[in-house]
Amino acid sequence: MGDSLTHVDEHGNARMVDVGAKPDSERIAVAGGSVYMHPATLDLIRQGGIKKGDVLTVARIAGIMAAKRTSEIIPLCHPIPLTHLDVELTLDSERSAIDIRATARTVGKTGVEMEALTAVSSAALTIYDMAKAVDRAMRISDIRLLEKRGGVHGDYVAE
Repeated sequence: MGDSLTHVDEHGNARMVDVGAKPDSERIAVAGGSVYMHPATLDLIRQGGIKKGDVLTVARIAGIMAAKRTSEIIPLCHPIPLTHLDVELTLDSERSAIDIRATARTVGKTGVEMEALTAVSSAALTIYDMAKAVDRAMRISDIRLLEKRGGVHGDYVAE
């Protein structure tokens, strides 16, 4: 862990970090999370039986759209030109969950961790929204950074 907060100035005020002097480099971040639900809800989603439509396709698109707008959602985030964003959704019957994995990529001066995390969060919220009529007990959980590559702080892989 670093020993100082980069988004706070010497007086304790919030600030946007100046990344102007940093060199451009390829940056990749992978985030993950899960939406837990009743087995019957998972089956409805698998069979395309949710009245609002194709939950997985809409959640994937929501994740991509949200990642592209991260700087408008999260204060102090830099707008980042994404070169790639992928959202994978995997149905896990044993855990009665949909696992979400987002991979964000750019070439720039700052990382794409927030974009990957925002993609996962938005996809999870979309799954909840589309299926809440049949299962209000769904639980969004485990949203986290799984991997980060590039930049001056080096690589990170979650244990």
